[in-house]
Amino acid sequence: MIRRTVLTAWSVLCVGVLLWPLVGAGALIQRDMVVLPHPALSLSALGFGDLPARGAPQDGVLALAGMLVDASVLARLLLLLAGLAGAAGAAALARHVTGGDRLGPQLAAVTVTIVNPFVVERLVQGHWSLVITAWLLSGIAWAALTGNLTALTAGLWAASLTPSGAVLGIAVAVACSWHRPRQVPAAAGIGLLVTLPWLVPALLGGAGTGAGGATAFAPRAEHLVGTAGALLGLGGIWNGTAVPASRSAGFAVFGVLLAVLLAAGIRRCPRPLLILAGTGFGIALGWWLLPGAATWSLAHVPGAGLLRDAQKYVVLAVPAFAALAALVADRRVLLAGAVILLAVLQVPDAPRAVGVLQPVPADPAWTRLAEVADGRDVLITDAGTIITYRGRTVVDPRSKALPLVDPGALRVDGELTDAPNPRWVRGVESWRGGDTDGVRAAGIGVVVDDGAVHDLGGSPRRDWRWWLGLGLTGSWLAVPVLTAVLRRAPAVRRTARL
Repeated sequence: MIRRTVLTAWSVLCVGVLLWPLVGAGALIQRDMVVLPHPALSLSALGFGDLPARGAPQDGVLALAGMLVDASVLARLLLLLAGLAGAAGAAALARHVTGGDRLGPQLAAVTVTIVNPFVVERLVQGHWSLVITAWLLSGIAWAALTGNLTALTAGLWAASLTPSGAVLGIAVAVACSWHRPRQVPAAAGIGLLVTLPWLVPALLGGAGTGAGGATAFAPRAEHLVGTAGALLGLGGIWNGTAVPASRSAGFAVFGVLLAVLLAAGIRRCPRPLLILAGTGFGIALGWWLLPGAATWSLAHVPGAGLLRDAQKYVVLAVPAFAALAALVADRRVLLAGAVILLAVLQVPDAPRAVGVLQPVPADPAWTRLAEVADGRDVLITDAGTIITYRGRTVVDPRSKALPLVDPGALRVDGELTDAPNPRWVRGVESWRGGDTDGVRAAGIGVVVDDGAVHDLGGSPRRDWRWWLGLGLTGSWLAVPVLTAVLRRAPAVRRTARL
């Protein structure tokens, strides 16, 4: 009982020091994270917008939830539950690899899973759903290694809020199921189901994944350890402004020391976890070392855009790190303390760094414009993909508040990583040329030009894509229920025969 209480308290503390800013009231608006109380259920939210479906099914789920409750509260709840589930999964993985229930290995595994540079940097960058995936991967690995299909399904489903999360979750699930031939098709099948909200739009001729940004999104070096050392410590995000101050002051060296210490447990670590770690590091290092090949891939290989932010693939090493931490700490109190200490020291200012996540009030003008639009597409002639709101550099919140025609163009460090949206360009050119019929022909019902709102009439776009997107989002929500029914059916039949 004492062991369980200590483990639970430590897990809550680890999650709490990272999520404490989310307690306040307001919308979640920080860099790439824009979660408003009541997002629009637009074609973009459902994966069929002008741009790639990078936010499906996440945006559709939040929009549906926003019809009933504050969607930002749901996002906070998902983060909290994922953190606690991730801690439980890491502890379970520790018990599995050590074959015991000792406290030290579990505390070490929980610490390196929940509090690490990847999680902190991605939270600061606003990649909250990717953090959910990072936290759940150790649990997915444990479920696959032990044949717990129910836990595997739940983990895969929760990790698949975005395409990147789905790909990472499937990779871990399939790799760790390889020693169970009958489980591999099940893991792959579940993986296919949870990818449908973004895979179907892509297959039906949706927008590509972008052909630029190999250099802009490449992993970055950190003080004293360089790029390779930063990646080895699960850091190295492309955006230097998302890196905690301690990492820039040299504390990243503790991440390298942690990795060296964890290497002592490699011989006892399950091989699938080591393969996953090697794959993740290989992708990130390859993108950094071979920029020419990375650029060529983005331009010529379908789906290569999923690799553009290559640093995120180091998260595939988290399950291995959790297992190695447990193995190194097993029956060695001093080493358990060393693992935990090094894990904390590599990002000691994490609670301060995530303070930028504190919610801010949403602009009432967004709601008023959404009411005027009434579901019709809105063209803002001077819109930008990235804007400054209340002193924060963020993705334009209006793209979530209403059915906005996204500008599409994105520059990172002066490099054009995403080309302008052709429909936005066409709409702006038609409007400035006085061709309102051309604007209407582009499916636009409202134009905002120099602050003035112009209603062009028309009705919301509710064609087959909107309904298909709604159905795919609904099917994603139904995956846990469907799995539970299918799992229960054999038991019901056995009971009936008795």
